[in-house]
Amino acid sequence: MEAAARVIARRGVRGLRVEELAAEAGVSTALIYYHFKDRTGILRQTLEFINDRAERYTTERAPDAPPLTPREELEQTLLLELQDSVEVRENSTAWGELRASAVFDETLREDLARATRVWVQEIAGLLGAVQPMSSAVALAGAAERLTALLEGLSTRWLSGSLPVTHARALMAEAIDSEIARLDA
Repeated sequence: MEAAARVIARRGVRGLRVEELAAEAGVSTALIYYHFKDRTGILRQTLEFINDRAERYTTERAPDAPPLTPREELEQTLLLELQDSVEVRENSTAWGELRASAVFDETLREDLARATRVWVQEIAGLLGAVQPMSSAVALAGAAERLTALLEGLSTRWLSGSLPVTHARALMAEAIDSEIARLDA
């Protein structure tokens, strides 16, 4: 799955060739088809892998670290999506490629919509821990705005039109604004 994320990040979904994926993974094309059946299977599993990996690098903490406050957990979850590491760059680029391809691929569109709903619900849950008296509708709206902004900031950062430090600052300001809006 790491090889699939790398190839998609490097070549895009349209540029994904099973032969290149097999070479990148160091396996045969037959083995790729055996495990994933077809290109759609590869894309679905890669999307799941990207989501799992993002959850890991946005929530991982040292076992002896003190617990985070709800606000710190929210900030960490969102801001760690904007860090200049190979893993995050690759994940964010592959996510963007999958999102762009979903415009033309109905099956991928459904899978991506489902993954996005889960992400928005997770952020709404974190916001609810910060502002427990907020309505579910308000939390969902704030989560939708924050995740959409994060995707846009990520795209600008990855394309070189926005430094990662500025993207993080803008995201932090948006978190402050959404929490204040929920508090109003």
